[in-house]
Amino acid sequence: MLEELEYTLIGADIGAKTTAEILEQARQKVDRKQLGDAAELRQLIRGHLLEVLRATERPVARVSEPPAVVMIVGVNGTGKTTTIGKLAQRYKAEGHSVLLCAADTFRAAAIEQLEIWGQRAGAPVIRQKPGADPSAVLYDALEAGRARQVDYVITDTAGRLHTKSNLMAELEKMRRTAGRLVRGAPHEVLLVMDAVTGQNGLEQARRFTEAAGVTGLVLAKLDGTAKGGVVVPIARELNLPIRYVGVGETADDLIPFEPERFVASLFEE
Repeated sequence: MLEELEYTLIGADIGAKTTAEILEQARQKVDRKQLGDAAELRQLIRGHLLEVLRATERPVARVSEPPAVVMIVGVNGTGKTTTIGKLAQRYKAEGHSVLLCAADTFRAAAIEQLEIWGQRAGAPVIRQKPGADPSAVLYDALEAGRARQVDYVITDTAGRLHTKSNLMAELEKMRRTAGRLVRGAPHEVLLVMDAVTGQNGLEQARRFTEAAGVTGLVLAKLDGTAKGGVVVPIARELNLPIRYVGVGETADDLIPFEPERFVASLFEE
């Protein structure tokens, strides 16, 4: 039974280190005959995973003077821009005003893609020409956000490999720009993680947290066969809450993270 559970946890991308710790706890209880059957063993492991995830939960920081500045970071292909559109839709549905900042000025069609999502959500987009300095675009967006008294400015950033130090330095520059214009900004930095990302996701999270000050995770593309278990070691090591999960392609397919539901899904066939 322990071998079967180990296979399940590794297959769900929980990671070797976290899996070994969970199973060692289970083995100790088995040796002391504190577990009566397989159901109790599964319950023990689910409880441990829930404990890890709940320990990172904390409310979003309150903003005394709007706009609240939300930066979205991550590597290309994780669903960053799509997540921004879905997040804008959520904020609008809650009655908030939203402005989008097209600071991913390097990827072809990134600005146009964000404008399409802005039209869907009814959120204006601040942009410059492709190749422009991302911090300059952010500056314009924050100035516009303050002048228009919007509640949220959501900023797209260039999808960069976490191993490219010059690109990570650009994220640091954007953070400094935001902090100069709006007190306490950025108030939330969300790292978008593709659910199919394996243990490389932990290293991504380390680097982005170092450069961008990540405050939470969004687990995208959880509508396929991927389990997304890599968020467990990320939450555990970096003490980062998981804010949302993306479960589809439409604007409403971004839902708040539910630890109990997520842990249960790890054990589903």
